[in-house]
Amino acid sequence: MYSKQDKERILADWRASGLTATSFCRIPGNPCRMTLRRWRREAERGELDVPERRVRGRADRPRHKRYPEATRREAVSLLGRGMRPCDVARRLGVSSGQVVKSWAAAAGGAAMAPRGAIRMEGDEAAARIAELEAELADARMTADALKEMVRDPKSGDPASLSNRQKAGLGERLRRDCGYRLKEVLAFLRISKSSYEYARRSLERREARRGAVAERVRAAFEASGRVYGYRRVRASIASGADGGEPMAVSEREVRRAMREGRMAARRTRRRGWSSYGGETDGRPANAPLRADGTHDFSAPAPWLTVVTDVTEFRVRGGKAYLSPVIDCFDGEPAAWSVSRHPDSELTDSSLESYLARRPGRPEPLVAHSDGGSTYRSGSWKRICSEGGVVRSMSRKGCCPDNARAEGFFGTLKEEFYNGRDWSQVGFDEFRRMLDGYLEWYVHGRLKAFREGGRTVYDTIAGRRRRLGHQV
Repeated sequence: MYSKQDKERILADWRASGLTATSFCRIPGNPCRMTLRRWRREAERGELDVPERRVRGRADRPRHKRYPEATRREAVSLLGRGMRPCDVARRLGVSSGQVVKSWAAAAGGAAMAPRGAIRMEGDEAAARIAELEAELADARMTADALKEMVRDPKSGDPASLSNRQKAGLGERLRRDCGYRLKEVLAFLRISKSSYEYARRSLERREARRGAVAERVRAAFEASGRVYGYRRVRASIASGADGGEPMAVSEREVRRAMREGRMAARRTRRRGWSSYGGETDGRPANAPLRADGTHDFSAPAPWLTVVTDVTEFRVRGGKAYLSPVIDCFDGEPAAWSVSRHPDSELTDSSLESYLARRPGRPEPLVAHSDGGSTYRSGSWKRICSEGGVVRSMSRKGCCPDNARAEGFFGTLKEEFYNGRDWSQVGFDEFRRMLDGYLEWYVHGRLKAFREGGRTVYDTIAGRRRRLGHQV
């Protein structure tokens, strides 16, 4: 909302400028024509106190009275300078251009100058030239400012800019258009002290943004281009990216990743199902609660694990992975890789896990789906000898083994999908997969809930911090 003082000031500026309503309203920061004309009507009704524009030679006379001699002389003078009769009449308050022509004829037959001609002498000509040059410079700066603001759709008009935005616009006008600081300050209507303070603040902001962008890029590349903005932020905050720990906000990290076109690979594919049909009765489904939800948590390591089989396509065929995942923190504690999804694959991963498991009086719960490899005699024998309590999902119900499925999703997004494996053989693939799983335990940051807050740490680092065996 404009105050009464603002209305009177803008109307006074308009009348002093000598511009039409259309030209005046095109200047950034001024109101539209309809608003300006509404204010003019308010001034005519006496609601606003706006002084009348004084024009040399303008006729102030009652109706049906003779025009003053000064008005006649000024009209003849303006005609001689090339102004059109109708414009002279509008400027001096004369009824019509024909009256102005008659005055010129009566003044001794003074001929009107051709259109566009200007005849001035002395100080008057110099003053007029200076006035026109000032108007041209102002128009050029306005045009340049509008061009610079078009590049930033959020900038708005100069009147609505903050001091920091004005400083940014001013620096672009100085750098790209060659304007002096004095001209920029006058155009933006900002003091030099405020401008310099905002400029220094802007420089610090840009320097901060550049430093954050470099750290985000380094952390993203160090993760193998698989981290999202949360893990990138945690990596920078902890110094896991190789630099000094640095406090950054999620907003800064997300902006840097968006501007740098950094996005984790997200190309999910449907995996192989290990379900082989019913052969005998199923063990109890340990993670399933009475209300239909699941509990895949564990109070400590080496108590509850989940397992499953997933496939990968490589040169010459397929490769199959069978991991044993600890429900305490999601650690792939043991795994096996083979060319065939058979019992030897699943049995070897469980045997490796039991060989690592420290002696505990508590039984181990091993949850799996209903695949034939988990219903085989060898699997049952290993579970019986190792004191393992078998748990099995319901038929055709993938959510019953969601912990393993979630691990496979992360594995394929970060390690497998989006890469060309057609030239990678089985042995090389197995070495690369082993390297990723080792990094998953010892190098990859993972989010943990501790004390009502989210903490980012590696699985191995958290176990050492809590006093558990890695």
